Amino acid sequence: MDLFLLILSAMLIISGIIGSFIPILPGPLTSWFGLFSLNLISTVEIDKTLLIITFIIALIIFVLDSLIPIYGSKYFGATKYGILGALIGLLIGIITPIPFGIIIGPILGALIGELLFNNDLKKSIKSSIGVLIGFLASTFIKFITSVIYLMIYLVQLWEYI
Repeated sequence: MDLFLLILSAMLIISGIIGSFIPILPGPLTSWFGLFSLNLISTVEIDKTLLIITFIIALIIFVLDSLIPIYGSKYFGATKYGILGALIGLLIGIITPIPFGIIIGPILGALIGELLFNNDLKKSIKSSIGVLIGFLASTFIKFITSVIYLMIYLVQLWEYI
């Protein structure tokens, strides 16, 4: 059972790092489940306070992951149509098998959403840039957190196994 939990925890940690770039998979939350699975191994005891703090951080980042791109686009002047377009573009980008669809989709969606209701190309491009910056900021935060969870995982693994 310990071997199964070790393999599962390693897979969850790696999936969490990959999930930092794929919007469908919650990166830090998945990495946290890797830490939790490691804690279930009989020879490993991770401090409960550490598990609680890392879980709270993962939950906060999970919520912020949805809000950062929206506020990024609003900061750059997007209207509700641009935000709705970005959301539709994200869904289409995830479904379609084009490279970088999860990045291109929201940008084009915001641009099209703004153009359909504003007809102001300059403002539409500006709000699309806001979507891109928000997406990149969110991805960066998730990636850094997942890598920190990987480091915690490796330290705990080294200490107890």
